[in-house]
Amino acid sequence: MALVKDFPLFPLGLVALPSELVPLHIFEERYKTMIARCLEEESEFGIVWLADDGLRPIGCACEIAEVLERMPDGRVNLVARGTRPFRIEARQDQLAYPAGTVEFLADRPEDPDADAADAAHAAYADLVEQATDKVPDAEEVAGMTAYEMAATVEFGLEAKQGLLDLRSESARLRLVTRLFRAAIKRLDFIDRAQARARSNGKVHFTA
Repeated sequence: MALVKDFPLFPLGLVALPSELVPLHIFEERYKTMIARCLEEESEFGIVWLADDGLRPIGCACEIAEVLERMPDGRVNLVARGTRPFRIEARQDQLAYPAGTVEFLADRPEDPDADAADAAHAAYADLVEQATDKVPDAEEVAGMTAYEMAATVEFGLEAKQGLLDLRSESARLRLVTRLFRAAIKRLDFIDRAQARARSNGKVHFTA
């Protein structure tokens, strides 16, 4: 794909995924300028994880889904929606805000993996039911991508970045299946611990 220059970048301590809704509070002058441009041009900006070891090269482009509040001093509360992954090819310093030359990333061609999709959808439905006590609509779940499912669950940043880095939907489905199953085990452990705590005031970590 062609390179895109002057793409606005927003380094943050978080990872955004395509379809995920991300609330943002814009208060620094450079980012006020960046968001004003994006609103005027109805254009995207990129959220990139600023990890302890530096800026990750792959981020997620976002569109401004809703402006919640504008304050007299120019601060803005908004909700961004992830759209598509990109790779930073070069940083640019000539604009009033962080920017770069980026390449938007497409998945490699592959045959759909029905087994991976079925396993991911089943694990996701189990997690939703266990976490909310509500049975999700099976048809709705069956139509969800790995990104769409993962965007509704709080994972660690490394796990989310791992999803963003993958260029295969089948690989993403297999990864979210493992993540959902691990989350179910954690919920099950919490439920057991709480039940034991209610029974005698102590949590016993031995079987």
